[in-house]
This record gives sequence, structure tokens and C-alpha cells, in this order.
Amino acid sequence: MQKIPSVDLRDFLSDDPVRKQKFVNEIGKAYEEIGFVALKGHFLDDQLVEDLYSEVKHFFELPVAVKSQYEIPGIGGQRGYVSFGKEAAKGRTTGDLKEFWHFGQYLPEDSKYVAEYPENVEVKELPHFNEVGEKAYKMLEKTGIYVLRALALYVGLDEFYFDKFVTEGNSILRPIHYPPITEEPKDAVRAAAHGDINLITLLMGAHGKGLQVQNHAGEWIDAIAQPDELMINVGDMLSRHTNNKLKSTIHQVVNPPKELWGTSRYSIPFFMHPVSEMPLNCLEHCIDEDHPKLYDDITAGEFLHERLVELGLIKK
Repeated sequence: MQKIPSVDLRDFLSDDPVRKQKFVNEIGKAYEEIGFVALKGHFLDDQLVEDLYSEVKHFFELPVAVKSQYEIPGIGGQRGYVSFGKEAAKGRTTGDLKEFWHFGQYLPEDSKYVAEYPENVEVKELPHFNEVGEKAYKMLEKTGIYVLRALALYVGLDEFYFDKFVTEGNSILRPIHYPPITEEPKDAVRAAAHGDINLITLLMGAHGKGLQVQNHAGEWIDAIAQPDELMINVGDMLSRHTNNKLKSTIHQVVNPPKELWGTSRYSIPFFMHPVSEMPLNCLEHCIDEDHPKLYDDITAGEFLHERLVELGLIKK
């Protein structure tokens, strides 16, 4: 496959069962063949997108000393600020050329996960930063729930199978700033080749060249969304749970041509995670004689911890 397929969530949301099944078939086939789709018809409106980018840019323009006070020790970078070069892709020691922020789940006071998840971090210099981040988080989460409902149907599960796992799940909204490149990078790119940890990733900001996806032939193809589209891909948790029926695809963010080194790049992925006790055991629906079980049983929480250690965000 040489191009990322485009699908429209409004087909799935319609009252027409034919349109709904069309969406299920299209997104399922795309995730079997390439692991990425461009999605129209999501729940983010233009004003919210504009507001979020504005707030994110204001934050990353703050002095390093101010940003650094929001880097919280001991939580593996799960909330607040993560400074430039701190994260490296699995299997690499060179840090990526990026800095980022994490918004996490918004829980009711009586949730059993209050003690498990770190609190969100308030940026006092920017009065609207956290408010806008929360609105975007909730709209991306809502979009992701419907995508997972379609995928549940595609693999033969009840439509609402994933709802109980992702409601109050450990999802993360990560605004990323790739600063201008000031000198020849020795061995670093903006984001080295990697697969995502989570169930699915909903990405804002894939509107220009930079994001590349590796197809099944091993070729790198540009993944460029239209202004009204989110780029959505399968993560390793969902790939594992479906016994690799739905593919977690390796992707990267490459450095721009030298004439564009002086420009920043911003992207905002939403990493949709389940609750930690979700079993990622290979689904029986996805195992047969031609597709033997590929992975050992593990919970989402155990898998996440393993990967955060591999990324260098948690020390052994």
C-alpha cells in the first residue's frame, strides 16, 4: 500500500446500517494492511483546534527555566513537561529532537483510579492552557471510543467491548514541539522509528511532510492528513490483543530539508490507553490454525511499565 486510506466517522455514526458497515469494513481493512487511516468527521471543531495550538505554542515559548519547573520527578513523564531529548525510541540511546507536555485522564472524585494516576499539572503562567487541553482531551477520547467500537465489530466482538476498558483509561494527550534544528544532528531525528504502546493513537498536526509510515514491503511512505482529518493508527496493545490481525505500524518523524531547519514543528497525538487491569491476552476470535497465538498473556499496566523502562522514562 502506497497511500494512507481516508475514512469518515460520520458513516459509522449514521442511522444507515449499510454506511455503518462500510466504515467498519474500510477501517478494519486499512488496519490489517497498513495500520493507519486518515479520519474525517471527528469531534474536534476548528475553533478548539486553533485554541489548542495557540496555547501549546505559548507554553513552549516560555523560558526553559519556567518550563522545567513543570517537569515532575518520579512519575515517568506521565504528566506535565518532558524536556528536550529526554525520550528515546525503543532500542535507541540517542534522544529524539523534541520536548513535550502530557495531559492525563480527568477522573470523578470517587473513581478507584484517583490513587493510581498522577494529577494533571496546572500551568499558572497561561490561564487557558489547562482548560483548552481538557476540552481537546475529551473530544479526542470520544472520537477514539467510536473508532474502537467499529474495530470491535470488525474482529467479531460486541460493539461496546472496549468501552469498559477505556472509560477512565490511562490515556495521554501529548502536545509535542520539535524545535528548529541548529546544527547537523549526529544520530538524531525528530522522532526515531517506533511503534506506539497503546490501543490506538489519534494524531493532530500531520498536515505537512515529516511523518512517515513503513508499509509491509518495508518502504517508507509519507502520511499527510487533510486539514479536517486526524491520522489514527493501531498501537502495540491492540495489535497484541488481536494477535496481530490489526497491525501496529512502525512510523517516524524525519528531519526536514536543511532549508527548513529554522522552523518548528508541532504535533499533538492522543494515546488511547485502557485501564491497567485490562488483559491483553490474544483474543480467541483472532487465533486459528493459520494464525497461532503469538504473544504471552499480560495486562495493559504490565505492558506499559515494560515499555516506559525501554523508552528511558522509568529507570529499572
